[in-house]
Amino acid sequence: MAHLIVITGPSGVGKGTLITLLRERIASVRLSISATTREPRQGERDGVDYHFLADDAFDVLIAEGAFAEHARYAGKQYGTLLTELDERDGAEDVIVLEIELQGARQIRQSMPSALQVFIAPPSFDSLRERLVRRGTDSAQTIDERLAVAREELGAQDEFSEVIVNDNLDNAVEALERLVQGQLRGAID
Repeated sequence: MAHLIVITGPSGVGKGTLITLLRERIASVRLSISATTREPRQGERDGVDYHFLADDAFDVLIAEGAFAEHARYAGKQYGTLLTELDERDGAEDVIVLEIELQGARQIRQSMPSALQVFIAPPSFDSLRERLVRRGTDSAQTIDERLAVAREELGAQDEFSEVIVNDNLDNAVEALERLVQGQLRGAID
């Protein structure tokens, strides 16, 4: 049985960077590729970074029950296709879901054994700076993401584990310890 790790946190907090570094440290970690209705950012590829879908195609998949979770975030839809949770490499496979708060809550209900990790910024101001520095979103989109971030930060107590990403090395080490602990727990 694959191990499921849910990683949630506000946009711009560094979830993707932490997951990339985690995958370099633990070979059995596989990132689930989310589906979305947002437009690809420069350099993003369909089926690699996301499954980019039109709104109507996404809605059809919802009606067919094809998602483990799905949510609307900043006016766009995001979700985890059930096919992304299929075991591919065996018992030591670790599947990481990088998902929004709504989706994490759905996974918590349907798959309570999943490890839930919330990635938090050191401060709200630092989150704003990260989003601006990233340079991928308009000022309006950044404001929308920050409005959602306030709600997300208020929900971090719902998560069994919280990692503050104030130092990248420390944050990835903390995440690696959690995943290794999850793997050891399955062996014990």
